[in-house]
Amino acid sequence: MATDADEAPLLADEPLRPGSCSRELELREFRDRYVFRSLDGGGAFAVARSDGSLRPLSPEEAAAGSDCKVSKIYGVAGMIRLLAGSYVLVITSRKDAGSYGASTVYHANSMKFLCCNEAIKHLTSEEKRDEAYFMSLLRIAETTCGLYYSYDRDLTLNLQRASKLAAGRVHKPLWKQADPRFVWNRNLLEKLIETKLDEFITPLIQGSFQTEQFTLKDRLVRITLFSQRCNRRLGTRMWRRGANLEGATANFVETEQLVEYEGLTSSFIQVRGSIPLLWEQIVDLSYKPRPSIIEHEEMTKVVERHFHDLSQRYGDTMVIDLTDKQGDEGNLSNAFAAEMQNFPDIRYVHFDFHHICGGGNFDNLQVLYDEIEEAIQKQGYFLMNSKGEILLDQSGVVRSNCIDCLDRTNVTQSFLARKSLDSQLQRMGALSSAESISQSDSINDKFKKLWVEHGDELSLEYAGSYALKGDLVRYGRQTLPGLIKDGMSALSRYYLNNSHDGVRQDALDLISGKKYLPVASAIIVGGITVTTFTLSQVGRSAQHLISSIIFAGLTAGVIALVKANGKQLCSRPRLCGLI
Repeated sequence: MATDADEAPLLADEPLRPGSCSRELELREFRDRYVFRSLDGGGAFAVARSDGSLRPLSPEEAAAGSDCKVSKIYGVAGMIRLLAGSYVLVITSRKDAGSYGASTVYHANSMKFLCCNEAIKHLTSEEKRDEAYFMSLLRIAETTCGLYYSYDRDLTLNLQRASKLAAGRVHKPLWKQADPRFVWNRNLLEKLIETKLDEFITPLIQGSFQTEQFTLKDRLVRITLFSQRCNRRLGTRMWRRGANLEGATANFVETEQLVEYEGLTSSFIQVRGSIPLLWEQIVDLSYKPRPSIIEHEEMTKVVERHFHDLSQRYGDTMVIDLTDKQGDEGNLSNAFAAEMQNFPDIRYVHFDFHHICGGGNFDNLQVLYDEIEEAIQKQGYFLMNSKGEILLDQSGVVRSNCIDCLDRTNVTQSFLARKSLDSQLQRMGALSSAESISQSDSINDKFKKLWVEHGDELSLEYAGSYALKGDLVRYGRQTLPGLIKDGMSALSRYYLNNSHDGVRQDALDLISGKKYLPVASAIIVGGITVTTFTLSQVGRSAQHLISSIIFAGLTAGVIALVKANGKQLCSRPRLCGLI
């Protein structure tokens, strides 16, 4: 069970292992400086509040002075320089999320930017306005969800990749071990790296981490579901679609299913990511804005770059496209299929999820599995024993996508993961070749819980709401409570996409190094409310009837105006372009 790390005992008497970073720090806030001192027997450094300059400190310097506020923090996540100075991001609370191998994984519960911006008094009025906007974006970044980290393990490398690296690599600082594309705060670490404050640098990944355990044949089995989001096209649902010119796609997530049993550890990798074309879907207050393809001479090169990167990292790639074959989605799907004709070595499978699995017929995913079973079994999974000896390698990866790469994708990935889990447990000797986890309700429920929570967390990060179609993962069918939850989540997405995601996108662009209040909804709701009220009074007089007609006409006119100018009335990002 996860526990607040704030309640854990101080680790001051436990020294740092080579390559690990400080687990607990004392923060001393003086009028002119912040002092950070490791409680793990490490070093210390100071940050000047005037300009954000960094300076390593001796133990004597770190202990000097008493007129200060003292608190405990759980990591330094980086620094960013704006117009008036620098801001230091620190982790103020954490939660034990579980373990990856022998290493504890923590969730960053809360973070805070410390201000080093005394130069703000010298800014012009316009610069002060800009700085105020940037600071509001930092407040948004402080509340980023789904951030995980470990003090002594590089979480950016899956088990198979980590097992192939030289043993000496684990003695390097964590930030040097990490794959930079999965480090959420990579841009924020630059100043700390330049100052060689390795033991204080805490790489964060954004994604999900869930773990469950159960017994089979009186032996403990532990399953961990761990996902990490790529930072190369970081963003919100409607403001980051498709690929950029380098081939990096929005909502690209690597998911690893780890199984541990009797000294054996197995790993199964899947990936998801937006359709790797240049396309956009600009919010305009309609429920489902029309996606449009951006005509560009580099389109085929973009697709090529994307799949070249996948093949270099994962081996053979099989694409499962879950989009509709008709309508606006169909136009995008057809364009994707046409581009994939240029890459005959990559298997592309279209599966119209809504058409084939409509009405909650989740079991129809077996049709898809029957088509790709041979290829998935050929790709396999990774397996090693307690001595670190590699018994099996995963030679390829399945890349799934729908439009958002959330709901349909999560249902499909959970189905494939269940098939893999049966195979993994059979190979490890926990199940016979005729057995399946589906035969045990308690184990099956734990597996489903993992994937429901996994889907919800990834959806919150990208779309701002819980995942839809969670019932299909949990029950294999739609239930009334699930239908209501899906409706609320859909409304939440609509509201956030139109009213908040532009500013949220700016916050992500700012911390990534890429450089208002909406009134339309209020006007429409107000008009409808007044019209409804006057209609209820129609029977009282002719004057009320005339008023109702006038307000109904005005409301219809406002709705038409909003629809025509929806793109201008929505919350839009200001710092950088779409591709």
